[in-house]
Amino acid sequence: MNKEHSYTVEEVAGLLKVSKLTVYDIIKKGELPAFRVGRQMRIDQADLENYKRGNRQSAVVPSHNEKLQKVEKSSPRTVVISGQDMVLDLLASEIEKNSPLRPLRSYVGSLNSLISMYQGECDIVSLHLFDGETGEYNVPYVKKLLTGHSYTVVNLVSRMAGFYVPNGNPQNIQTWSDLSKPFIQLANREKGSGARVLLDEQLILHNISPNIISGYENEESNHLSVASAIASGRANVGIGIEKAARIVGIDFLPLIQERYDLVILKSSGELLNVVKQILRSDAFKKEVASIGGYDVSLTGEVIYETPF
Repeated sequence: MNKEHSYTVEEVAGLLKVSKLTVYDIIKKGELPAFRVGRQMRIDQADLENYKRGNRQSAVVPSHNEKLQKVEKSSPRTVVISGQDMVLDLLASEIEKNSPLRPLRSYVGSLNSLISMYQGECDIVSLHLFDGETGEYNVPYVKKLLTGHSYTVVNLVSRMAGFYVPNGNPQNIQTWSDLSKPFIQLANREKGSGARVLLDEQLILHNISPNIISGYENEESNHLSVASAIASGRANVGIGIEKAARIVGIDFLPLIQERYDLVILKSSGELLNVVKQILRSDAFKKEVASIGGYDVSLTGEVIYETPF
């Protein structure tokens, strides 16, 4: 039997030589059909070939009926949720159950997600970006990067961020200043992630040069990967959230409570109201709290919004 092949979003991005967020945007616009298997989006080989042929034939103007068919194909409307925390998966599931919207997930770090929203590639962005000058989370970055946009910042959860260390903390790492000590072997996060921004801001505040930290250039793509690097002995300190440390089975030293917020453009129409209703529901808060490691006391509260 001839089985038709399907691709992941990452594979399509590689074949088209574009970013994953560009592929999500193409899907969101209804230009490339996709289907979901669990949490993963997949694209049929035939649909990808049709998309490529359609772009080669861009000189052909579609008829009115063809345009109507394309609009019908694109419904229900898809929305891209960018970020890595598992609570976003719960939110995506609730959006799908409680609205005609079809959520897609993009697992990109905070700062890069915000840039993608500025470029029109995301509908919901999750942030945990610490600003060393103000001591505030998220809003200073949103104000700077979303200039000219109308948006709302609403809280998803609060959670503790801190150090991952081996069990028993044999190096006795306690404070940010300890990162300057010669025995440190860091497992870092990628540029643009909230954990990387937190680290870099704290290094500035404590007058520590990244050049003296062994492992500063060693980047991992998520909290779990950093925690695993500590568990395996490849590093003896990393920065992340408590949940990953519990999963891997290493010690966690809490340093700061970070506010994990969502940014939604006011032009998103019904999406903003749908998300607010979900976040403020007792059922959603109870489900998130049951996971452990999350504070839902601010969940659903508007942290900041533009006046227009």
